[in-house]
Amino acid sequence: MTTRAITHDNLTWIDIVHPSAADVEALHHRFPFFHPLNLEDIRSPIERPKLDQDDAYLFVVLHFPLWDPRTELSRASEVDIFLTRDFVVTVHNGSLKPLVNAFERCQADENERNGLLGRGPNHAFYSLIDQLVDYIFPILNKVDRRVHAIEDKLFESDAKRVIQEIALLRRDIISLRRIIRQQIPIVQQLETCEHPILHERMEEYFGDIVDHLFKLRDIAEENFEVINSFADTADTLASYRINEVMRILTVISVIMLPLTLISSIYGMNIALPFADDPRAFMLTAAIMVIIALLMLLYFRRRHWL
Repeated sequence: MTTRAITHDNLTWIDIVHPSAADVEALHHRFPFFHPLNLEDIRSPIERPKLDQDDAYLFVVLHFPLWDPRTELSRASEVDIFLTRDFVVTVHNGSLKPLVNAFERCQADENERNGLLGRGPNHAFYSLIDQLVDYIFPILNKVDRRVHAIEDKLFESDAKRVIQEIALLRRDIISLRRIIRQQIPIVQQLETCEHPILHERMEEYFGDIVDHLFKLRDIAEENFEVINSFADTADTLASYRINEVMRILTVISVIMLPLTLISSIYGMNIALPFADDPRAFMLTAAIMVIIALLMLLYFRRRHWL
């Protein structure tokens, strides 16, 4: 648990990582007008994205994707933001690099601090959300590279590995689509929000973030369609390979049927043609080979082989 603060001019950015009960209590003591339910939300393991408006502040819950290498899946990482006239309070688990890096840059560099906090709480609030949204683009670029890699492997013989990669990537894309979709209505509400804290001139800025989210959604939808088509193609190829194997096995079985019949008959304890002939084995074997060759020739002419 870490609570850090940066003050520039009349604006203070408070950043809380892994909030504890003591952190929440300190926040409530400093901002007694924060609603208890909002303070409870920041302690919740996962809260749905939302925008709550109070006369004295705005409270926003947003989710952004975070890659989990163990499960090979993008999971939602929550960011809670309080916006007042003189404060921006961010609460998160410390895993989102844009937020962590932005705070560290502001601590270390006066120019960065002035660029982020020098234009007031509205711009700082917008800038943080914008950086988090833009962070999704490299994630989707990585997904694009994985899609192209699967496309190159699609017609390889190792169908099992390709199908596994398709399934993992499709699951990741579904997760990304869900995360991106949930953020769009929240930012759209910020774009049209009429609140005394948010200036009217911020409408265009939040509109730009909405455009970015729509673009991200379109990219995710396109990747989902492509990976679904790859899955269909992989299923078709796998079915074709199975049919090829079954066809060869069927041909072998059909060829073996008359040969098995002949060997079964000559294995019976009764008098049979050529039974006493010393060349009986060679004659029987020759007949069986001729039958097999004739059947192979027939299958070949019918294009079954």
